[in-house]
Amino acid sequence: MLIRVTGDPLDPAEAIASVGSPEAGAIGVFLGVVRNNNQGRAVDHLVYEAYDAMAERVMREIAEEARERFELIGCAVLHRTGRLEIGETSLLIAISSGHRAASFEGGHWLVNEIKKRVPVWKKEVWEDGEEWIEGPESLGKTRAGM
Repeated sequence: MLIRVTGDPLDPAEAIASVGSPEAGAIGVFLGVVRNNNQGRAVDHLVYEAYDAMAERVMREIAEEARERFELIGCAVLHRTGRLEIGETSLLIAISSGHRAASFEGGHWLVNEIKKRVPVWKKEVWEDGEEWIEGPESLGKTRAGM
């Protein structure tokens, strides 16, 4: 199982190779990328901080849970820290399974659990300010849409 918190760019080929298996009929890949806007504001860049050792421990626990729950064959979870520019990958998940449904469902569940449980913090930086984002905003929900 490939689990990593790093300041280095994330490599999808490495993650895909780590989950490959002759038993796998599906490999699902999710890339969370930095977008240029959030809640009506123009985002210049993001800064991610993490308690690396704890974040990796929790990511491993979630990945193991996902493997059991969705009968996954392989699982890779990588999260980037530091300053990320628009278009850069902040979260990379690759999973393999016998069939595509488990790959889709397991990947979706895994992303949501990582957002909820892993000690990684995101700061949005705009032209005129910055803010640490947490809570429902980190899950892509607005307060009005809850």
